[in-house]
Amino acid sequence: MENIFKPKFFSILKLGITKKELTTDIMAGIIVGIVALPLAIAFAVASGVSPEKGLITAIIAGFIISFLGGSRVQIGGPTGAFIVIVYGIVAQYGTDGLIISTVMAGVMLVVMGFLKMGNLLKYFPHPLIVGFTSGIAVVIFSTQIKDALGLNIEKVPSEFIEKWTLYFHNIHSINFFALGITLFTIFLVIFSGRLIKKVPGSFFALILSTLIVQTFDLPVTTIETFFGEIKGSFSFEIPHFEWSQLQYYFAPAIAIALLGGIESLLSAVVSDGMISGHHRSNTELIAQGIANIVTPFFGGIPATGAIARTATNVKNGGRTPIAGMVHAVVLLLIMLFLGQWAKLIPMASLAGVLIVVAYNMSEWRSFVSILRSSYFEVIVLLTTFGLTVFMDLIVAIQVGVVLSALLFMKRMSDISANQITQQVDIDVIDDYSKLPKGITIYEISGPLFFASARRYSEMIENYGYESKLLIIRMRHVSFIDLTGMHNLKDTLKNLKSIGVILVLSGVRPNLLEEFQKHGVSEIVGSNHIFDAFDKALKFSTELIENHK
Repeated sequence: MENIFKPKFFSILKLGITKKELTTDIMAGIIVGIVALPLAIAFAVASGVSPEKGLITAIIAGFIISFLGGSRVQIGGPTGAFIVIVYGIVAQYGTDGLIISTVMAGVMLVVMGFLKMGNLLKYFPHPLIVGFTSGIAVVIFSTQIKDALGLNIEKVPSEFIEKWTLYFHNIHSINFFALGITLFTIFLVIFSGRLIKKVPGSFFALILSTLIVQTFDLPVTTIETFFGEIKGSFSFEIPHFEWSQLQYYFAPAIAIALLGGIESLLSAVVSDGMISGHHRSNTELIAQGIANIVTPFFGGIPATGAIARTATNVKNGGRTPIAGMVHAVVLLLIMLFLGQWAKLIPMASLAGVLIVVAYNMSEWRSFVSILRSSYFEVIVLLTTFGLTVFMDLIVAIQVGVVLSALLFMKRMSDISANQITQQVDIDVIDDYSKLPKGITIYEISGPLFFASARRYSEMIENYGYESKLLIIRMRHVSFIDLTGMHNLKDTLKNLKSIGVILVLSGVRPNLLEEFQKHGVSEIVGSNHIFDAFDKALKFSTELIENHK
């Protein structure tokens, strides 16, 4: 356990922190706390829960992730990626269902960490990640149209097409004051950073738009209109649920765990490149899991590593987890003492902030780039994107992972087939043309696993039928899985039954052990297996000469 779970904070404490580092981290934490304030509120509201739940998540989960995490600079909290999932869970199962799903996801993340699956999550294909990230961006954008235009709609449907149909049917009710606030917010978020580097444009936008609305008494909806007062306190809540219904929460929990794990590790990898560091992926997963187990009981929503806030932390000098913990404390103080003013924030301003977030999440450049790639990547990208937008993020992740695996197998099989053809042309026709008549040499050019096993077996069998003696070179075979072993044994038995002499060369010690365990040595003959090709060739030549 000690090697799996090693929080960076405690490792850094052992090395010691200078006064200058501490000061820089505190300042970075204050800035990140200000950056996180509008985002935490906006993500909560867009998810269909009250704004203080976003703040609670950023405070509790943010502190735990920094305190126990495997990254020096990771900032945790609610993110845009969870909006779609949280909104769907709340709509279907209510707040209790959200708590249960999030806690279950936290347990899954902890288990994944202790099973050392941190590295495996890094191998999710890039088109899959871009597909559902871009899909989430489109969904987030579509959820903000009502508030951005100030449309007079009581309840917006969750389905994408129905949602836009309703927007067009109610476009006549557009509130131009709300539209003006939205455009003003977007403008400030995008361009204010060029003038003032340290303080985020979203923070300025919320303050100024709130002042404008209150000063001129503009007829636009605010947070107070929808949610009333923003609570400035925490409360411990135990959800009510039936054990018999626990099965219904597995699918959303898996989606939260996978998405949280991927996003947190992706954020950690990005920040590693910025500080030339190395995060501990399994520790990070465990910390994310603990945060998601604890936070929901205090009213929070799912949390993960936030790439934008983590990058802000790094750019402002944060180099230890202290910055992340300070960011949580700053948000706590704001919630306790300034929360009463946050209720006055216009919904149109929050919509503006989230529209910019959606644009930044869209990764449209990567999307277009993948469209120019092979059709394997394009299929995964468009399928995941389409399912995320038109169906459900949970389905998109599940189908995307399965589809990626299937297409990977297809690609590996095609590559293996090409290698087989190329190797046969070289080995059989050219290099070994001077061999004694009756000897054929065939080389397996890679691992013999389920995706390529049948193709290799067919080729071995075809060339074996034309030979008196077949040498199978295995110098490039690093491993054989059970499917490969089963197909190879059947092929060797078939060739042996028609009198073909079999010789294996270049067999590694680990393969020899597997051959002995699974009976391949008995089929071929232990004295027909060699570790080097020259030995196998000499043996085979003598064998053929003696049979003349």
